[in-house]
Amino acid sequence: MKKITTIAVKNKGAIDDKKLEKTRVCAYCRVSTDSLKQAESFEMQTIFYEDYIKKKIEWEFAGIYADQGTTGTKTDKRLQFKKMIKDCELGKIDLIITKSISRFARNTADCLEAVRYLRSLNVGVYFERENINTLGADSELILSILSSIAQDEARSMSENIRWSFQKKFKEGKIQINTKRFLGYDLSEDGKLIVNPEEAKIVKRIFREYLDGKSLNGIKDGLEKDKIKTATGAYTWHGSAIKGILSNEKYYGDLILQKTYTVDFLNNKKRKNKGEVPQYIVEGHHEAIVSKEDFLKVQAMMSERAAQFGNVPEIRHKYNQRYAFSGKLICGNCGATLKKKIVEQQS
Repeated sequence: MKKITTIAVKNKGAIDDKKLEKTRVCAYCRVSTDSLKQAESFEMQTIFYEDYIKKKIEWEFAGIYADQGTTGTKTDKRLQFKKMIKDCELGKIDLIITKSISRFARNTADCLEAVRYLRSLNVGVYFERENINTLGADSELILSILSSIAQDEARSMSENIRWSFQKKFKEGKIQINTKRFLGYDLSEDGKLIVNPEEAKIVKRIFREYLDGKSLNGIKDGLEKDKIKTATGAYTWHGSAIKGILSNEKYYGDLILQKTYTVDFLNNKKRKNKGEVPQYIVEGHHEAIVSKEDFLKVQAMMSERAAQFGNVPEIRHKYNQRYAFSGKLICGNCGATLKKKIVEQQS
C-alpha cells in the first residue's frame, strides 16, 4: 500500500502576500496623424485608459505610453512603444492594454515578434476590440490571423491614400506647407500668395547665382547681412540655397508627385524618375522669378556639376558664358569643350 506524506506549508505569509500583489497594468495608444480630429481621439484614448485602469482594485496603474503622428506598420519609429518594451524588460509592467491589433501594429511580423518577446517576459497584451489576451493558450493562432488582416487593411489604406493623392494631382489640387517655404504665405482660402519681404531674399539668391556666385558665396553673404531663413534661423546651408534655386514653384508652376512610396510597411520614399506619373500645373500662383531666369540657373547648375562633379563650389569662380562657349568640340569624343577657372588657396 502506498504511503502519502503531506509536506506542511512553511511560509504561509509569502502566499498571502502574493495574493495581495496587484497586476501592474499600462495602456498603449497611437494615432497615425497630427490632424485635429486624430489629436482629439488621441487625448480621449489616454484619458479613458488611465481612468479605466485606476478603477480596477486588483490593478496598479503603470502608466500610459502614447505615440502621436506615427505609423503602426513599423515599430522602430515609435519611441513610446520602445520605452514601454524597455520598462517591461525592467519588470515594471505585467499587462499592456491596447484598443486593437491595428493600434499595436499593422505589420504581422512585428506584432507577433513583440507579443512573443513580451510573453517570454511573462507580460501579456490585451487587445480590447478583438478580446484577446496573449497569455492565453490559443492566442497565437488567432493573433496570427487577425494581425494578417490588419496588415492587409494597412496595405488597402495605403493604396486608397495613393489613389486619393493621384486624383488630387490630376485636378491640380495640393496642400503646401509654407512654414519651410521661403517667399510665400497661404491665404485664408488656401492659395499661395507672395510674401514681399521674403520674396526679396529669393530674388537676391537667384540674382547672385546668375552673377556667378557659388552656393557658399551666397550663403556667406546672407549670413553676413543677418538675413533669416524660412524657419527664422540665421544659419544658412548650401543645400537649402540649392533647393530654392531648383524649386519650380518660384516661377509659378507646380510639379506634383516628385516622390513616391516604395513600400507601405516602412513608408520608404524615392525620387520619382519616371516610375509613376508626374503632373505639371502651369501658372498655379504668382511667380517671384521669371521662368527664363529659372531655366538659366538650371543650365548653370548642370554645367557646374559637369565641370567639377562633387568638388565643392566654394573654391571655384564661374562665368556664365564665354566667347567660344558651345562652339569648340572635342575631335575624339564629340563633347563640347568648356572653359574652367579654378582658384585654390595655398
